[in-house]
Amino acid sequence: MASLQDQLLKAGLTTKQKARQANSDKRRKNKQKRSGVKVEASLQEQVKEDLAKTQAEKAAKDKALNEQKQQELAQKELQLRIKQILTHHSLKGIDGEIAYNYTAEGKIKKLMVDAVTQKALINGRLAICSQNENTYLVTTETAEKIATLDESVIVLNNDTVETDEVEEDDPYAEYQIPDDLMW
Repeated sequence: MASLQDQLLKAGLTTKQKARQANSDKRRKNKQKRSGVKVEASLQEQVKEDLAKTQAEKAAKDKALNEQKQQELAQKELQLRIKQILTHHSLKGIDGEIAYNYTAEGKIKKLMVDAVTQKALINGRLAICSQNENTYLVTTETAEKIATLDESVIVLNNDTVETDEVEEDDPYAEYQIPDDLMW
């Protein structure tokens, strides 16, 4: 009767090379048993090393996830802090008949204000902030405080201060720019 190995070879379930490898592994284990080397001890050590390696990888992955969650939480806290500042310090009762145009996110937007508010926006005393599609009108000091937290919230903060003073040698001093040329 043929051995199981021969039967597997005839059936095509294994190759000669795999059969030789199995025989050599079997001989090696028998020799280790006769010489007194414990195969089980080396397997246990290998299992312990694999377990320690797996635990270390899991700890590193957990630490990275925890840091990412902490960053997301800090970002959310910052956005809530900015929203609180904007809602608390935003100016109310500025609605008027004058359209003040400004650019936000590559689009021209319009804000209806009164004459005093328009002059303050032009002179740089007021700033426009936007967060989550909401527009807020705040003082320049508040806008500077918000800019330290997140500059992307500031939509418009003019630095120029317009004066009504006319230079003495200005040849066009007699010609005033009409108000309807505001864009």
